[in-house]
Amino acid sequence: MKPVLKATILLVLAALLLSGATPYRKPPQAVLDVLNSPLTPTLAISPTRHFAMQGQPVRYPPIAELAQPMLRIAGMRINPKTNGLHNTTFNSSLTLRKIPEGAEIKVDLPPNAKLTLGRWSPDATHFAFTNTTGRGIELWLGDTTGKTRKIEGVRINAVMGGGVGTGGGRGGAGAGPSDVQWMPDGKTLLVQLVKPNRGAAPAEPLVPTGPHVQESLGGASPVVTHEDMLQNPHDEDLFEYYATSQLALVDATTGKPTPIGKAGIIESARISPDGRNLLVTTIHRPFSYLHDARAFPKEIEIWDRTGKVIHKVASSPLEDRVPINGVTTGPRSIQWRPNDSATLMWVEALDQGDLKNKVPHRDRLLALQAPFTGEPREIVKTEQRFGGIQFFEKGGRAFVEDSERQTRRVRTFQIEIDDPAQAPKLVWSRNSQDRYKDPGTPMLKTLPSGGRVILQDGDHIFLTGLGAGPKGDHPFLDRYNIATGKSERLFQCDDDHYEVVDALLDDHGTKFLTRRESPSEPPNYYVRTVVTNMAANMAGKMTAMTAFPDPQPIFRKVKKQLVTYQRADGVPLSFVLYLPPDYQPGTRLPTLIWAYPLEFNDANTAGQVSGSSKRFTEVTGYSQLFHVLDGFAVLDSAAMPVVGDPDTVNDSYIKQIVDDAKAAIDKAAEMGVTDPARVGVGGHSYGAFMTANLLAHCDLFKAGIAESGAHNRTLTPFGFQSERRTIWQAPDVYMKMSPFMYADKIKTPMLLIHGEADDNDGTFPIQSDRMYQAIRGNGGVARLVFLPFEAHGYRGKETIEHVLWEKMTWLNKYVKNAGVASIN
Repeated sequence: MKPVLKATILLVLAALLLSGATPYRKPPQAVLDVLNSPLTPTLAISPTRHFAMQGQPVRYPPIAELAQPMLRIAGMRINPKTNGLHNTTFNSSLTLRKIPEGAEIKVDLPPNAKLTLGRWSPDATHFAFTNTTGRGIELWLGDTTGKTRKIEGVRINAVMGGGVGTGGGRGGAGAGPSDVQWMPDGKTLLVQLVKPNRGAAPAEPLVPTGPHVQESLGGASPVVTHEDMLQNPHDEDLFEYYATSQLALVDATTGKPTPIGKAGIIESARISPDGRNLLVTTIHRPFSYLHDARAFPKEIEIWDRTGKVIHKVASSPLEDRVPINGVTTGPRSIQWRPNDSATLMWVEALDQGDLKNKVPHRDRLLALQAPFTGEPREIVKTEQRFGGIQFFEKGGRAFVEDSERQTRRVRTFQIEIDDPAQAPKLVWSRNSQDRYKDPGTPMLKTLPSGGRVILQDGDHIFLTGLGAGPKGDHPFLDRYNIATGKSERLFQCDDDHYEVVDALLDDHGTKFLTRRESPSEPPNYYVRTVVTNMAANMAGKMTAMTAFPDPQPIFRKVKKQLVTYQRADGVPLSFVLYLPPDYQPGTRLPTLIWAYPLEFNDANTAGQVSGSSKRFTEVTGYSQLFHVLDGFAVLDSAAMPVVGDPDTVNDSYIKQIVDDAKAAIDKAAEMGVTDPARVGVGGHSYGAFMTANLLAHCDLFKAGIAESGAHNRTLTPFGFQSERRTIWQAPDVYMKMSPFMYADKIKTPMLLIHGEADDNDGTFPIQSDRMYQAIRGNGGVARLVFLPFEAHGYRGKETIEHVLWEKMTWLNKYVKNAGVASIN
């Protein structure tokens, strides 16, 4: 046999041996012990603050559950067996706790339960939750004794997820199933049911009836690269079949459902605070093959409780002409005013929805009261884009927010809804990225109607925030006087703990629930009572409500430190350093840098410290922190700022991330913990993109790990991350930022991991596939791992274990030991 032919055959055989399916592998036992430990619970407080609900989430479902049937249509993933969403997080159990003593009440549950967290009735005497079975989604009711019962004959349609709720404020009325909502009377539930007698699902045609055609008739209509779009008429039929639901009122005593109106694709149904009307948004044809369901044509109407249309709010066309960074031109952010019986409020653009248009005001807020026969009343205009509204508990006051993209300036105004002639009063103005100057967020209260409003005590409201500063986060609780604009600090966590206010237990801010932790203490809940001054409060009365144990004792031996330093150009940076349990000071270790780049307008905000070194370390999933158990130093959340004008910041992206990386390595080496000749780098999503670019443009690393990344920016031509120029406007930037274009320069070993069912805009699996092919074709060292049934984030138990094995094996071979043996 000729030598050339023999060599060619050997190369082909080698390629075949290094490709194909491989069985799931497991990481070391020490990692498995941590991975399988119970998660420290969190609590959801009832509206009356007398009870808390505690769930037990199923963190790592078996891969067999992820392998359930899945329809990837209209930008969503539907499980046709359940008529709900695919790959949903469930609870395996529910527990009630009394406040403040913390006594447990076990909730009676069906076997093999897959539960949503309960949604409380207005008086908190009952709660509703769903249980997903192989035949569908059941509705259950429980009470505060822990007794529960199934509502027979009711099958929930959860496809549109989050469609049913009450109007007003940000967020829904507490935690719970998104397709089930208590009416204000506390005796009836509004639900979305699977359409009765709908027949069998549409069968896929064996023979096509014709080609699948899309056509553009002119006019710019840029769209980002969405996943899971409709592809053909059969997809349209399937979406309509599974998304169509029947609104109904279910009597909580008898369980009898009463239909409301006609069945349709109900995107949302919001109850008016007086319980008499519903704000209903329905989706209808023609559908789009380029946009997801939320952009489809809609009818927005007010119904009475029989389903009769009493007012049409708007008919919204397909949202295919919305400018980049723009908004729709018709009514948007439509909601009920939560502290009034039946007043509808919405926002309309005054700039045709396009930031390029120069106008004195970009948006206006309008209101229309029942019976909805008059003209809407203008409440306020905003100079910049409307960002949201929060209503006060009493009277007509509200906070309205607007924001300006170019400067990242966010302003909060106090307005008087019932007196529009009164000029808006500026309350706060800051850079949205300036964590140090964040005044906090108003604490909310759930009204009997289910609406959420700002808790008010006379002229005072209460603000809670992270309390970010150069030494890390120190969460706080303030009492803020809306008349004087003065704040009084009621509580701030000490320097040795991380303690956040979870809920107020009265209307005066004198008693509240906190979640307290430290590097040596697992998170637990405490009832605190405010005393006369903040200094005394630090040692004031504090009563433990829970006593959750340490689920991962090995991580108490892991050393953690917040480290600050500077980039060569003076930009302040930081990372959190983790060292192995048996670390001996002065030992230089193989090191993993894990990061995610962010864009900033200026160096001051870019250099602000984020997070706290006083958090309890609890490691889950495929976290990079597991590598400390394998003898690595981990520089976690290593700052990778890209600083500059928002419109051109990416012009210097490559240089800045290389400088960021070098500064982190230099600092860790200076501290004596890192061997600079044995450093790896990794990241997820945009962090994977960063990783590939670092390997292409510097020689600082021995290996890289890129999870679920997008490496070729020509495949995201209408923008990505904060980049809003198109590839036709900035072709050089797109090309230079695409590591795919520099695959011939990547000689550092690179591990690419990607979910085969990635659901994130832009990060199609083909991105990692083509990157692997490019590196391999240019003689580089790479390994591509596709994860069956996994999305952008990975959940399956077998998957999590295997990903950890892949990453540890890769780093051991190319960073710690630099071995040459195959890892198959």
